[in-house]
Amino acid sequence: MTDGDQVILLADDGTAIGTAPKSSVHGPDTALHLAFSCHVVDGAGRVLVTRRALGKRTWPGVWTNSFCGHPRPAEPVVAAVHRHAGHELGIRVRDLQLVLPLFRYRATDAAGTVENEICPVYLAVTDDVPQPNANEVAAFEWVAPADLAVALAATPWAFSPWLVLQAAQLSLFSPAPALLPS
Repeated sequence: MTDGDQVILLADDGTAIGTAPKSSVHGPDTALHLAFSCHVVDGAGRVLVTRRALGKRTWPGVWTNSFCGHPRPAEPVVAAVHRHAGHELGIRVRDLQLVLPLFRYRATDAAGTVENEICPVYLAVTDDVPQPNANEVAAFEWVAPADLAVALAATPWAFSPWLVLQAAQLSLFSPAPALLPS
């Protein structure tokens, strides 16, 4: 990703209304824009959680979903998911499923930076060993979904707000998650 990356600005109804530099849309007055989140599982049914790099502008050092990002103008969201999987984690993903097509959230971090996104949520599978990009990911863990559910319930403040909200909406991390591959 480069500082010159553009994000897609959205009207309240989700209609694209223009673009803006990515660097300009995460601040105290963040415009609504398009993003995505992806939860990655392995063949054993474990989910990949990542700790955001300390240099990240929003929620630095916080544990979150596998990866997330922004599609570029004219880039299909699915293509952006594959691009970010490679860029952030050095992995390829397969069996991509759109599990929360209309997920939307607005949250403010401790530094006052606002996330304001319509953020389709995907579930994917990988057979690869993550090779994280240090500018994006400080650490990663493969965890059992039930263990993640316990951690999210006990310490939601230790995780990104979008992970907490997505997990609640999907029931992804219950003892017998229906969406994980068998």
